[in-house]
Amino acid sequence: MEKIDNITPIISRDFNSNAYIFNDVIVDPGTPSNIDYLLENIKLAGLSIDNINKIVNTHCHFDHTGADEYLQKEFGLEVYLHKLDADAIIRRDGEETVASHFGCAVPDIDVKIIEEGDKFYDFEVIHTPGHTHGSICLYNGQSLISGDTVFSGGSFGRTDFKTGSQSDLNKSLKRLTELDVSNLFSGHGPYVEANANQHICLI
Repeated sequence: MEKIDNITPIISRDFNSNAYIFNDVIVDPGTPSNIDYLLENIKLAGLSIDNINKIVNTHCHFDHTGADEYLQKEFGLEVYLHKLDADAIIRRDGEETVASHFGCAVPDIDVKIIEEGDKFYDFEVIHTPGHTHGSICLYNGQSLISGDTVFSGGSFGRTDFKTGSQSDLNKSLKRLTELDVSNLFSGHGPYVEANANQHICLI
């Protein structure tokens, strides 16, 4: 399993989000149905779940956060979300987290708050509302972990879920076009290695 710019991608199956690992951080581990697949691929990458200490969620939707509860309770991982989306988890809002769309309960987790400008190693948190009002991207000057804000080929996230806003998303996408992005690691679909600006600027 290749590593790109110190990022190990684990490409999703079914409806789960892609997961990305750097240092002791995993981004968006997916749903509970993804746990065995996730743990298997962590081992295949030559990594150990015991060396991962943090989950950073790009937003609160269940296909990204559903596995958080197991990983926190079984391995003690800290969970980080933007304050606006963390509120939906804390209130156990099945509609806002779309957990109810999956017929599941909102993850019962302790959440730590992150905001614009916070850093995880070389990656800085960029608040990119639109898909949800607390969506974030992570950017290290070369690679962008974009959640469901923008995907390869210039497509972008839905805004018809609770707290989604096309107006906010347009502003967030414009902001991303101003970054110098070589590699794009999105929440679903293939990642882009090199010249990712071309995909973002297709918007």
